[in-house]
Amino acid sequence: MGAATLRSRITVPWLMARLRAAAARADLLLFNWLQGSKLMPAGGRFVLLRLWGVRAATHRISDGCWFGGRDVEIGAGTFVNFGCVFDNLGPVRIGARCDLGMRVMLVTSSHLIAGAERRAGALDGKPVTIGDGVWIGAGAMILPGVTVGSGCLVAAGAVVTRDCEPNGVYAGNPARRVRDFELDRERELE
Repeated sequence: MGAATLRSRITVPWLMARLRAAAARADLLLFNWLQGSKLMPAGGRFVLLRLWGVRAATHRISDGCWFGGRDVEIGAGTFVNFGCVFDNLGPVRIGARCDLGMRVMLVTSSHLIAGAERRAGALDGKPVTIGDGVWIGAGAMILPGVTVGSGCLVAAGAVVTRDCEPNGVYAGNPARRVRDFELDRERELE
């Protein structure tokens, strides 16, 4: 690109938009560096998350977690282990009394499919919703638009691509229901 072409593209609104975007990225990086630090006590992390705009009702959020935005709700009594990722192009809702294992990824963003010259088109965000009492094992990935029903257990390393009905165990890639907790309770009563 020639210098004349570059000069013709740089306008005050274009420059201001670029500066605002750079400031937002720097703000996000600084926030994640501070709240994710191993040196940050849980109470301090809780305060930073609340000041940032995350609606957390628990102090039990470990170090090393990454928040891609503010539209996150975490219910009372929930435990978030270290290294979890809250991708946040869409909202993330986590119920009460949940347990998220190490390095769980809650992915809300994807791309629309575009033409052959570049298949990854415009960004697209969809919510991720986790019901009450859910246990998500280490390294599991919950993909955009998925709801995990209350009382579910998502096995370590599972990739959840579709909604999970309540009170079941989901495992695999893609995750599928492999056990029903309600049936197990009925067998125990016999």
